[in-house]
Amino acid sequence: MSDALETTPRHTNRLANQTSPYLLQHAHNPVDWYPWGPDALARAKLLDRPIFLSIGYAACHWCHVMERESFEDEATAAYLNANFIAIKVDREERPDLDQVYMAAVQAMTGGGGWPMSVFLTPQGRPFYGGTYFPNEPRHGLPSFRQLLEGIQRAWREQRSEVEQSGARLVGALVEKTAVGPPQGVESATGSQLPAAEFLDNAVQAIDRGFDEANGGWGAAPKFPQAMTIEFLLRRAVASQDPRPLEIVRRSLDAMADGGIHDQLGGGFHRYSTDAIWLVPHFEQMLYDNAQLARAYVHTWALTGVVRYRDVAVGTLDYMARELATDEGAFAASQDADTDGVEGATFTWSPQEIREALGADSPPFEAAFGVTDQGNWEGRTILSRVRSNDDIARSLGIDAAEIELRLAAARRSLLDRRAQRPQPARDDKALAAWNGLAIGAFADAARLLAYDPDPRVAAHAAAFRIAAVRAANTILGGLLDGEGRLGRSWKDGRATGAGVLEDYAHLADGLLALYEATFDERWFTTARGLADTILARFVAPDGGFYDTADDHERLVTRPRDPQDNAIPSGGAMSTMVLLRLAAWTGEGRYRTAAERAIATVVPYASRYPTGFAQWLNAIDFALASVDEVAIVGDPGDAATRNLLAPVATGYRPNQVLALADDGEAAGSAVPLLHDRFAVDGRPTAYVCRNFACLRPVTAPRALEEILRESWGSSP
Repeated sequence: MSDALETTPRHTNRLANQTSPYLLQHAHNPVDWYPWGPDALARAKLLDRPIFLSIGYAACHWCHVMERESFEDEATAAYLNANFIAIKVDREERPDLDQVYMAAVQAMTGGGGWPMSVFLTPQGRPFYGGTYFPNEPRHGLPSFRQLLEGIQRAWREQRSEVEQSGARLVGALVEKTAVGPPQGVESATGSQLPAAEFLDNAVQAIDRGFDEANGGWGAAPKFPQAMTIEFLLRRAVASQDPRPLEIVRRSLDAMADGGIHDQLGGGFHRYSTDAIWLVPHFEQMLYDNAQLARAYVHTWALTGVVRYRDVAVGTLDYMARELATDEGAFAASQDADTDGVEGATFTWSPQEIREALGADSPPFEAAFGVTDQGNWEGRTILSRVRSNDDIARSLGIDAAEIELRLAAARRSLLDRRAQRPQPARDDKALAAWNGLAIGAFADAARLLAYDPDPRVAAHAAAFRIAAVRAANTILGGLLDGEGRLGRSWKDGRATGAGVLEDYAHLADGLLALYEATFDERWFTTARGLADTILARFVAPDGGFYDTADDHERLVTRPRDPQDNAIPSGGAMSTMVLLRLAAWTGEGRYRTAAERAIATVVPYASRYPTGFAQWLNAIDFALASVDEVAIVGDPGDAATRNLLAPVATGYRPNQVLALADDGEAAGSAVPLLHDRFAVDGRPTAYVCRNFACLRPVTAPRALEEILRESWGSSP
């Protein structure tokens, strides 16, 4: 029988020609799937059938479950094919569709998630939706087959009511895209910014929601909140209040110790299913790791605590090892499941560890919580539960020796783990997420380059190469001659039109790469992306739409200013525009940024953790920004020494430019214009609040000028 099964040709549907790994996973379902596009919509109108729209992504556990239970079931597929037009969408390729129809599902049900299951009229208007539906009734849910039969009966017998419901829902969605202030709250207008105490109030609100015992915010499930951590780092510098940094360190330490952090390979899983960071949902996302690596390296730059540097380096090493594609970009994610079992690659039994480590097993078991009963389904998720000093005392071994033995044990177990089946990788490269990764690698390259440890400096060089390679790949594959971005790059093919977050996140990453390399092509490309944002995405009230003005017309033009798992396109656009204003002196960038801020201030004051990237932008907008231009040979030791005070340390409200003496006048960076080397020596110019201070040629003098700015932020 097995031979017969192997030789039977598998059904292939219309998804077989797609590049998305998620869509390709469904290419052999008996469901007659269409990708989203004019063919599917025209077919629905021609046959006068409702559309079943299923949206998910490759690393989604319950998406896989629903596929196995329902989409691979021949009888269910036959009913679906006979009565509906079935469309499958990768939410990561089409965030615009995901946003529009997720808003509809949330309006209908009060919740949402993936897989998303939405029923539409042939015109694309949603009239019923939910998430996962089982293959048989359970958990208070109907079976998926029962749902299909009920929808078909309503379409046949109550058509008018169904269509009216869809029209009303679309009207509500359209109204919702007019952001404005909440009802009863007067909005800021024009280019007004909030008062400085707005940021202090936000810190207090964030503190009230802080989990003092476990770090982070909220109960189970608990998500890393890198944007909130970045905001607190900014306030720690600006206010000199120790509390923001206490919250940051408690959160970063708890995450680094927890099972959400891969204790062997570096990097972080998506979120913790409990409140103590122990049991993760095992999928690994590029965007989480990029943001967390940046937060850890920034915290190291501020505090000097080596542990934060090491976590950042381990996370970036994971990204370079596991997520880098052959072309040099970064893949979107790794699945939660291995061979259909969640977390199978990452958990251990004591016997497996003892077999691999021999005499070094006892200190490792003590350090990482390995027990005979395990801490998850009879196995152990590794987490750091005891310190080196504690283990050294209990075993009578020197703490330094413990650290050496634990490091060797981690390497040995990582090698052993590499021989196991590995989670599948979604290797499409998304412009926005690669922008986050480029920014993380670039910041680490810049900040680590001056570390006295030669191994760390070697990491810095490798990270710079990785950032440059990713930028070249993404721009070469997705940026056209007219400055327009595609969304996704895979197998040599660009897919989808770029949305606001693609332009904004990539521009942010390229600006960070400019400060790490001083190659002006990164600056000019970032500025071009920002100019496209101003030309194509700005809303009448000064905020931003999430799609360009010539994007495919959907039932509503999506617009969501809230930060979610990644910074909102609007918040990141605002930060990019503010930074460009500092580099260029062009008021149009600053004006656009301030107008955007005015649209969200009432929301950010009420829900600070949901608007944390906006808070970062507001902090920058209210700060006294250091605009630093250095003229000197980039390869010269004297220039490098002068650069050190501004290229190292945590300086969130600073922009930096550098060019050789003979190139500054013609630089693409206006901040460098009219600068020259004094007496032929590398020279630094610092401008602040529209005034430039005296040029200096000595690193110590530059340090003194910069030190004055520490207390000048709001």
